[in-house]
Amino acid sequence: MRPEPRWRRASGFGLVAALFLIIVVTLLVITMARLSTVQHGSTSLAIQQARAYQAARAGLEWGISQAVQSNLCAAGTPSMTGTGLAEFSVSVSCNSASYTDNEGNPVQIFRFTAEAQNGTPGGRPDYAYRRLTATVER
Repeated sequence: MRPEPRWRRASGFGLVAALFLIIVVTLLVITMARLSTVQHGSTSLAIQQARAYQAARAGLEWGISQAVQSNLCAAGTPSMTGTGLAEFSVSVSCNSASYTDNEGNPVQIFRFTAEAQNGTPGGRPDYAYRRLTATVER
C-alpha cells in the first residue's frame, strides 16, 4: 500500500478557517449596524429635546410680551403654526403679585411657566418635554 500524501490529511482545515472568518466578519457587521441605530436614536432624541426647549422658550417670550403690553398676567397656548416647532404644543401659565416698594412705588411681579411637548409620554419614540419658568418685575 502506498502512504497518503501529507496534504491530503489536512484537506478540511481551509474550509474551517474560511467559515470562522465569515462568522467573525458577519458579527462585526451586525455590531456596527446596531451601534449606528443606537447613535441615530440618541441624536434624534437630543434634537427633539433642543426643539422642546426652544418651544418652551418661545412660550415664555410670548407670555412676557403679553404682560408688558397689557400689564396683565397672560396665560394661554401660543400657536407654533408656521414655524419649525409646529409639532409642539405649548402652554403658558402666569401668577402675579403686587406690592409697594420702600419709596411707595407700585411693583408687580409676574411668574411665568411654559411647558412644551410633542405628543404624549409613550406615544412616540422621540417624545420630548421641557418646562421653563421666568420671573419679571414691572
